[in-house]
Order: sequence, then structure tokens, then C-alpha cells
Amino acid sequence: MSEDLGHVSVLADEALQFLALRPGDHVCDLTLGAGGHSLRILDAIGPDGRLIAFDRDPVALEIATKRLAEYSDQVTLVTANFADAQKCLDEHNWSALDGALLDIGVSSMQIDDAARGFSFSNPGPLDMRMSPTIRVSAETFLANSSAEELERVFREYGEEPRARVIASKIVEVRRRIRLTTTKELAELVRSVAGSGGKSIHPATRVFQALRIAINGELDALSRILPILLEKLRPNRRLVVICFHSLEDRIVKRAMRQAASDGLGTVLTKKPVMPGREELTRNPRSRSARLRAFEKGEAIA
Repeated sequence: MSEDLGHVSVLADEALQFLALRPGDHVCDLTLGAGGHSLRILDAIGPDGRLIAFDRDPVALEIATKRLAEYSDQVTLVTANFADAQKCLDEHNWSALDGALLDIGVSSMQIDDAARGFSFSNPGPLDMRMSPTIRVSAETFLANSSAEELERVFREYGEEPRARVIASKIVEVRRRIRLTTTKELAELVRSVAGSGGKSIHPATRVFQALRIAINGELDALSRILPILLEKLRPNRRLVVICFHSLEDRIVKRAMRQAASDGLGTVLTKKPVMPGREELTRNPRSRSARLRAFEKGEAIA
């Protein structure tokens, strides 16, 4: 299946291998994006299969709707955060799943669109919202949060060792001017943290932390994992792809706990990572980690 629109689905072969789908399956793609993984899922489940997919980004929904047009009688697309999956599944009468896929994080489409404000590589407004329904942008968050709150976010969500000094600098600067662009924030962080290492921009962790805080990503992930395991039919699988350690840690712990509780089996003792060929084709995949879980037989 070809990839277009500048978006490449990460670990697509591996995701489909672990999902182990069958013709006629009913599957949920909780992070639709541009629809790359969903296309692969539809190929696997055949004309008798059904797919329900969520994304809170209306731009992504519009693109995916066009890409999946030929499968319109098999697909239900929902504008929603994956954290609301239980409500959406119930509303559409999906009582059980034969497979579920989560691909967590910001997409290439969002990063490459300077107007979305996700990247310091593409100067734009400090927005970072994955959905227009989110009220607080990164600009508003930086303008109104205390130094203590900024430090907490940078430290917890970005694992930034210089969280306190960066937070103090933001509070000092905003007394004079309001930070409104990604370039301004990136330069402020650089002025405090220096040039950083060769492989990482000094503002990387701060941008990551802000994105997670603005979009509530970690809370959503923690809430949805047990719900998906409950919705899975026996002997069917959940696959999760993460792009940084905080997400991966939540998934690893949730799957291990579920296995310890006798709910099934962790299929990935260590996370699956992109191979050399994929890294060459898509360098952005370098931080991807895939974990998979198979639900056990129902307990009488």
C-alpha cells in the first residue's frame, strides 16, 4: 500500500503481524491519522470485516476519509479523542473487538504544518493543539502558568534536567513580551540551555512536554488501555506504538499488570523497534516502540 501526503505509517508491517487479523474481523484504529494503518487493516480483514477509527484532528479526518473512500461501507470514522473510545464504541453498537491499534503521538502531518505550532523546525504560532476543541493553546499555557507549574510540566513530561531554570526564564521574559511563536520559545530555551548535543535540539524536551500537557496525552493513554483490554474478545490482540519513554512506560506497566492479573499474555518481552530499512526510509521512526498483548480465554 503506497504512502502519500508526506505521511509514513510507522512499524506498519510489525503492527499487522502482531494484530494477526482474520477476514471478517471487527477492528478499532484509535489513532487514525492519515489512514495508513487503517488501509493495511482493511486489506487484512477483507470485504466482510469492519473498522471503526477515531481521530480528534479534523484535518486528519478529512484526509483519511478521502483515502478510505472505497471502503466507506465497511468503515465508521469518528471525530473523537481515543480517550472517549468506550463511549463512541457503545454509541455505534460495537460491543467487542477482534483487534485494537494505538499509534500515540504527533503525526508527520501535524509536525510539518507550521501553522499547528508543533515544531521548532517550522516557525509558526505557539499552538500545539491536536483538536480545535481544546481551549488552551501552548501560548496561553506559557502566559498563565506559574513558574512551579511550568517546571513540573517540563520535568515530568519532558524529562528536562534544566526545567527550573527554563521555567524561570519564561516567567522573566513574559513580563516584557508575550511568547507567541515557536521560534521565540526555541531561542529562549537555547539561550538558557546552550546549543545542546549534536543529535537533539535543546528545545526538544520542552516542546514535547508542552504538547503532552496541552493535549492530555498521558492521562488519556492510562485511561483507555484497561477499557480496550476489556473490549477485546478472547485470544485477540492490542498493539500500541509509542514514540517516547513516558508513553512506553505506561503501556509496559499496563500490559504487565494485565498479565499478572491473569487477563492474557504480553507478546513483546522487549519493545519492537524499526529495522534499518525503515529507519533509512523514514528517520522519524527512530524513536518508535511497539508492544503487543493477547487477551486470554474468558474466565468462567
